[in-house]
Amino acid sequence: MTEEFRVLGVASDLVASLKERGIQTPFPIQTLTIPDALAGRDVCGKAKTGSGKTLAFGLPLVENLSHADSHWVRGLILVPTRELALQVANELHPLARCRDLDLAPVYGGAPIEDQISKIKAGLDVIVATPGRLIDLIDRKAVSVAKLEIVVVDEADRMADMGFLPQVEWILRHVESRHQTMLFSATLDGAVDALVRRYQSDPVRHEVQSRQVTVDEMKHRFVAVHEMDKVKVAAAIIRASKRTLVFSATRHGCDRLSRKLKAENVRAEPIHGDLRQKARERSLARFASGEIQALVATDVAARGLHIDDVDVVIHYDPPPDHKTYLHRSGRTARAGETGMAVTLSLWNEELEVKRLQRRLSLDMPIVEMFSNDDRLESLERWDPVAEPV
Repeated sequence: MTEEFRVLGVASDLVASLKERGIQTPFPIQTLTIPDALAGRDVCGKAKTGSGKTLAFGLPLVENLSHADSHWVRGLILVPTRELALQVANELHPLARCRDLDLAPVYGGAPIEDQISKIKAGLDVIVATPGRLIDLIDRKAVSVAKLEIVVVDEADRMADMGFLPQVEWILRHVESRHQTMLFSATLDGAVDALVRRYQSDPVRHEVQSRQVTVDEMKHRFVAVHEMDKVKVAAAIIRASKRTLVFSATRHGCDRLSRKLKAENVRAEPIHGDLRQKARERSLARFASGEIQALVATDVAARGLHIDDVDVVIHYDPPPDHKTYLHRSGRTARAGETGMAVTLSLWNEELEVKRLQRRLSLDMPIVEMFSNDDRLESLERWDPVAEPV
């Protein structure tokens, strides 16, 4: 099966590295973009998160970087968040090792002195958030002037988070002739302007993905008490086969996983601080049914390929309706009707009602305790018909 990567032009040592990790068949975005990227073309890829974009740019980046004994950073991958920087770096480390390339993430919220030390020791590729990279440039710890390859990942999220001015500032300071790859879930508005300004005759590739609609899911909004919240989540998980639980933070994922285990629920966390092998092991155990639930952050889940999820639990209410749909859409695939359950505390009720209005969901928020029989059959229970 890994012959498929070889047919795309991927070198045998990189194919072998993929095979060791159980990666055998390219995803559509990889099949479309890798040949052009390997040829050195600027590439503009439109695909949703979780579609395999990291290898779509990672394989060509590793292959195309020159093997000269340089003393500067030659490859740059720009990402919107710390968690994604860690995730991308973890996924690309095995490939970089195949070519003796040194790669490391740099991001805010971590000691900048440690990151400067790594850069001075010699890095070929950095995976960076825009703000921290600009700090490093201002301190003259790194230069982007001689970059050979620049990747802008999740450009739509960069736009949503207000990072595009920083991205443009960085791109303007690249002086050398270089290859630019950009990947985004959308290619309109500010992202389209970025493509037109900073890419040279890019090859555009698009993977069509059907947007899951609100009508294709079952929605349950449950008001809980703080001391009972974990027990309510545990009851829902026990009544389901495979559950994906969303927590707002990495620390929250770890804490919730421990508490679920204390309730005799087999659950494991998935987030950017975990090593790639640990994440892959958890995913394999989830796929086999060995564990009942994965507890994930939004960023970590964006890169996961998980099918056949029965229930998505918003343990922490999503910040906006787009996030709600991204999370919940994982349980309404292949024509199946999935269920999304939002748990909320009393002080989150207004926030959840605003979310419902944005989603055009007119349904009650029903208070439940962990001993409520309805938790065992939430999918069959109709909150509109029985809002008590």
